[in-house]
Amino acid sequence: MTLPHDTDEATRALLERRDGRPGGQLAERMGIEFLKLSAEHSIARMPAEGNKQPVGFVHGGAYCVIAETLGSVSANIHAGEGRYAVGTDINATHTRSIESGWVTAECKAVHLGRSMTVHEVVCTDDEGRRASTLRITNFIKSR
Repeated sequence: MTLPHDTDEATRALLERRDGRPGGQLAERMGIEFLKLSAEHSIARMPAEGNKQPVGFVHGGAYCVIAETLGSVSANIHAGEGRYAVGTDINATHTRSIESGWVTAECKAVHLGRSMTVHEVVCTDDEGRRASTLRITNFIKSR
């Protein structure tokens, strides 16, 4: 998994020290691609194909995976060296089905604190229509 070309050097070094996979094995398996990474604003996408439930729509859990991946990476960037972030809460409201193409997830910080972060993630289809709105809270711990 590669980092976006415009990722700053400090973020790149931090994420590469954490196993070289910013999103981990599940993100790789689901085909998640990172387009932008920062504590304040991150963007990723994943293919609908391979991430569908039996009826043919993107699985609601897939939205949760891309949101938790993006929110957790953003929280870990904020946590910085010697600290790490772990998810403590995620909630999702699915408002549209996606059957094909790509799911794009845009993650924006709501709160970046010393011990907690909150991010909102909006997932859209190829036409920019909102399909799911998620919020993830991460707790920041010292190593």
